[in-house]
Amino acid sequence: MKNKIDLIVFDLDGTLLESSNTIYKSVIKTFEHLNQRVDLPKEELDKRIGMHFKPFFEELNIPIDDFEEFINIYKKYYFDYIDETKIYPGVKDTLEILKANGFKLAVLTTKVQDQTDKIIDHFKMSFYFNVLMGRRDGVEFKPSAEPLLLICKELNISPVNTLMVGDSELDIRCGKNAGAFTCGTLYGHRTTEILENENPDFIINSFDELKNILELD
Repeated sequence: MKNKIDLIVFDLDGTLLESSNTIYKSVIKTFEHLNQRVDLPKEELDKRIGMHFKPFFEELNIPIDDFEEFINIYKKYYFDYIDETKIYPGVKDTLEILKANGFKLAVLTTKVQDQTDKIIDHFKMSFYFNVLMGRRDGVEFKPSAEPLLLICKELNISPVNTLMVGDSELDIRCGKNAGAFTCGTLYGHRTTEILENENPDFIINSFDELKNILELD
């Protein structure tokens, strides 16, 4: 496996960061700002983390009059609660090892690009990544293969030599749609059953298990 992979692409929430409290409190605060009462239990949000907010709210029958306004307000409140976000155990140590072994590393998330950049910078992880791919105008989002293929193109690495790592069905489908290897993370926000139903090439219980997949000491 080690010799087949040149690029590893990571989802953000539920893969690198445990950010559910930050996301939830920012969403609730945004609705309060808009004077909109919503019935949104945290567990309903948690099991949809990774989805674009638009289909997320449509699925829960929560109307958003002006989606761009919602996102702009949400982004402003997000960093009020950033200290409730934690890096998962083993992430930085494992990223150090992967980088030292010559792998190209990237992040692929449905968060908008400027927010993605700020979050990675806040947690002092910019050093590890060759590309940060947030949501960009004119680019489809996961489970579309398009953003993953753009990362591969930018780094001149074939999807067949790429591993997509994430905690949701969206990540696994994105990887499969691009023709990449896929790895599900059981410590994130989806159940074992949901991930197993997607038939990823690998499933890990902790981030540092990537070293076993890639045959690293």
